[in-house]
Amino acid sequence: QVRLVESGGGLVQPGGSLKLTCRASENILNEAMAWYRQAPGKQREWVAAISRGGSPNYADSVKGRFIISRDKTKDTVWLQMNSLKPEDTAVYYCNNFGPPRLSWGQGTQVTVSS
Repeated sequence: QVRLVESGGGLVQPGGSLKLTCRASENILNEAMAWYRQAPGKQREWVAAISRGGSPNYADSVKGRFIISRDKTKDTVWLQMNSLKPEDTAVYYCNNFGPPRLSWGQGTQVTVSS
């Protein structure tokens, strides 16, 4: 079973940036991968996805601010988050894109506040 470990979260002021990292314990090169987030009291939502070939796709709420990328030789996916807003505050997770079927990691907390 693939294990996913997210890191890179923290406290940042509005307008700031963070880069999240997702590392998998096994080869995920054949998976389309995605970042999801869950804010307090809300359902988990999809944020960004990247195909096996590296084509990105974004939720409207983050389009133009977030950039998803992956290392094609390693088991790593990143999420560069720019121009952060308080409404981006959430726990961020990675998983395969589509109905998530990999085991969820612990996530990484992102808090955007002045």
